[in-house]
Parts: sequence; structure tokens; C-alpha cells
Amino acid sequence: MERVNPGSPNSFTATDIAVAVDTDADELAELAAATFPLACPPSSPPAEVATFIADNLSRERFADYLADPSRTVLTARAGGRIIGYAMLIDGAGTDPDVARAVSLRPAVELSKLYVLADSHGAGVAAGLMDAAVRRAARAGARCVWLGVNQENRRAQRFYGKHGFAVAGTKTFSMGTHTEHDYVMLRPL
Repeated sequence: MERVNPGSPNSFTATDIAVAVDTDADELAELAAATFPLACPPSSPPAEVATFIADNLSRERFADYLADPSRTVLTARAGGRIIGYAMLIDGAGTDPDVARAVSLRPAVELSKLYVLADSHGAGVAAGLMDAAVRRAARAGARCVWLGVNQENRRAQRFYGKHGFAVAGTKTFSMGTHTEHDYVMLRPL
């Protein structure tokens, strides 16, 4: 278990960051269902958001993610409950837009980083980010990359504060709806 150093700029109290285990799947699915819509722009059709959650953020999908050796899910806990999570995926995937934007290899994708709304501003996201970057660096990655909706300025500012810069663009399909993302990259 990684503990954030109390007194550091990214400290938060009563929170532990650890690698998720199979028994966390239910709680992760609940957290994902509550937090994913917060990152979607208002133009995202609610039915498409709900379908995406059901198809990609269910308990069964999290069980698959936790069993996948190319993925690592980190959890942040406070008071015994998961209040945030991050998912790392080895590589740059197969999207040609991402391949053009992510020139440093080996790469690790920060696929998800979500925190419950009542914990925003408490340093939880920063703690998860720091743990994710350290983990990627220890694994030998030369960079961490992510996709962020072009309308999600708050997330873009957060990622910029953590050393990420826009390296390209890509699309993100949510059912029949297409979102436009920036590909942001942080060299390690």
C-alpha cells in the first residue's frame, strides 16, 4: 500500500492508495457509474452515457479489468470506502491517432482517473496521479498518455499541472455519439 506523504502539497488525510483486488469490483463499478458522467460534456446524450456505463464500467467489466495483466487499477480509500480510482493500461493501443501522438515507447495509458465529487479538491486525484506515474516509471515506461474530452477544461488544467501536454487529438465513440478528445502526454 502506498501512502501519500503527509505535509506534501498532494497530501490528503485518511486515504490509502493501493492496487485493487477482485473483491473491489462491485465498489469500483458503483464509483465509476457515479463519476463517469461528471467527465462527459453536457452535449453527451444521457442514454449513450448510461449504455457506456453498462457496457464498460459494470461489475463484470471491472472483474475482467482486474484479471487483465496489462492493466493496473489503483484505488484511493478514505474511511474504508473507495473514493477514487485510476486505471493504467500498458501500451498505446491500436488507434492510429494515438499512435501518431504517442511517439515515446514503451508507453502506459492512464485510461481512467475519477474521484467522487464530494472528495474533489482534497488531493485524492493528485495522490492517484502521483502513484500512477511512479508505477509507470518503475515499469520502465518512457511516457504516460491519456485522452481527455476537449470540452473538459477542468481535467485539462489538472493534467497540465501534472506535466501533461497536448500531443494530438483522437475521437471517442460512445454508442452512436462521437466525442473529441485531446491526447495528452507526459514524458518520464
